[in-house]
Amino acid sequence: MAAQVAENNNIQAKLGDLSISSVEDVGGKKGFVEDEAEQFLFDTGLITALDVKVKNGRTPANPGEGLRMRSLGSGDFKRGFLECLAELTKVGDVSKEEFMKRFYAMKSRPGTYYVTVLEDVNTGKIVGAATLVVELKFIHGCNQRGVIEDVIVTPDYQGQKLGQLLMLTLTQLAISLGCYKVTLNCSDKMVGYYSSMGFKKEEGNANFLMLRVPNKS
Repeated sequence: MAAQVAENNNIQAKLGDLSISSVEDVGGKKGFVEDEAEQFLFDTGLITALDVKVKNGRTPANPGEGLRMRSLGSGDFKRGFLECLAELTKVGDVSKEEFMKRFYAMKSRPGTYYVTVLEDVNTGKIVGAATLVVELKFIHGCNQRGVIEDVIVTPDYQGQKLGQLLMLTLTQLAISLGCYKVTLNCSDKMVGYYSSMGFKKEEGNANFLMLRVPNKS
């Protein structure tokens, strides 16, 4: 417990120390380079070690030429992570400070948030993302459920089965972490897409209800 508290304190201290260096050229390619202080939300090895492959041969360890699948990094604000999410839903005017505070708040809860990104290493830009949230439960013998959310691939990179790769990777990650089930919410038009990856409506439990709080995004 004391070790975890110390680690969380160290994470918070990193907030004021992090910097990402913008460069005009990295090996002949424009992009960003990782500062030595950059932090990552979780160990990327958890996903690159998974035995997942889509029909065109892409895997978490090799998602395609010039692409890298990895954990969300604290430098991804400058790499366009929020712009990538904006292709999916409303993000809002999030400052770098707000991004960093949320990043470290997630990192201080290990085993809960697995925000995964696809990076074009030639441009240093985030071109895809998906999130697995592991929810602790009392039911099913104090088990845990995996929830997959915010799956997006930017338009220029669609049609390469990258969305499917993100989905199958996080599904397999949830299974490897011991989740008794994996769930997601989607629009009617996406039901067939997710059904092709093994997801199905639960008999008698296929409704998704929500209550939006006024003045909240």
